[in-house]
Amino acid sequence: MTDQNSGYDALLLVSFGGPEGMDDVIPFLENVLRGRNVPRERMLQVAHHYEMFNGVSPINEQNRKLIVALKVELETNGPNLPIYWGNRNWHPLLPDALRQMANDGIKRALAFVTSAYSSYSSCRQYRQNIIDAQTAVGSNAPQIEKLRAFYNHPLFIEANADRIRAALSRLSIAITPPLVFTAHSIPESMANNCEYVAQLTETARLVAERVGIEDWKLVYQSRSGPPSQPWLGPDISDHLRALGSRGVSNVVLSPIGFVSDHMEVIHDLDVEAQKVANKSGLKIVRAATAGTHPAFLRMIRALILERTSNSTPLAIGFHGPRRDSCPADCCLPTRRP
Repeated sequence: MTDQNSGYDALLLVSFGGPEGMDDVIPFLENVLRGRNVPRERMLQVAHHYEMFNGVSPINEQNRKLIVALKVELETNGPNLPIYWGNRNWHPLLPDALRQMANDGIKRALAFVTSAYSSYSSCRQYRQNIIDAQTAVGSNAPQIEKLRAFYNHPLFIEANADRIRAALSRLSIAITPPLVFTAHSIPESMANNCEYVAQLTETARLVAERVGIEDWKLVYQSRSGPPSQPWLGPDISDHLRALGSRGVSNVVLSPIGFVSDHMEVIHDLDVEAQKVANKSGLKIVRAATAGTHPAFLRMIRALILERTSNSTPLAIGFHGPRRDSCPADCCLPTRRP
């Protein structure tokens, strides 16, 4: 049963969303790019990435698996909150999720956003998406409070470290290979307004330390802006070429910027980066994302307990736990001339 003393009567899983068939691809991309000055030919190029996988992004199915596993975790250990699910860009959409919550009598809920870090697109925009959904639903919309960023939570670090250990076990070599962490690139002007780079760097350091690898590098993938706009680097492909020129034979990739497989993971790493590695004489093994790792499930429950039971926020490393509420000027979008 729901913990009646917590003040919360549901958990809302908030994610990016993804198409689940060829008919979904263009409408989905139009949602993603709405309000952005992106040429249609560029959108069609990205659509081809989805076509290579029959129009199906893995993210929705991975969220379904996460919800099933999280229900078991909460039913077993509490608090046994019902779980709802709403996406920014594709069904089930956030307004529909909040409308269902309102119909079910939900008054106050916590939101777990499937992003560990603080930036405009991974934090502030999701908070605005929730506000917009509440406005669309009207006065009956539930109150929603977002759980904090968790980039340095010890259980998030452990989940990613364990995924890397599993990847290393697939290499039959005596010498530990370099470890390459990847995250979605964003415009430098956006990065200057948030703690995205500092948080990613800290996560990478903590995970590398946990698995005992000193040769590691944080790089970026999936940039989508015009060449004239500076984005975070180095790019994964450039770094792989540099490793190949050094005579490196094996590399472990860990997409710590993602908590589940997006199209950017399976296309930009498993397809495009793999092509670069092959040409550079590198063998890549990719670590899985946190996904439904037991430590990740326990972390989500721990974040909930911080709100429902006032349990001590956990964090390791240099920065301490991220605050629950964000100041008005944090994670601002890119300022355009």
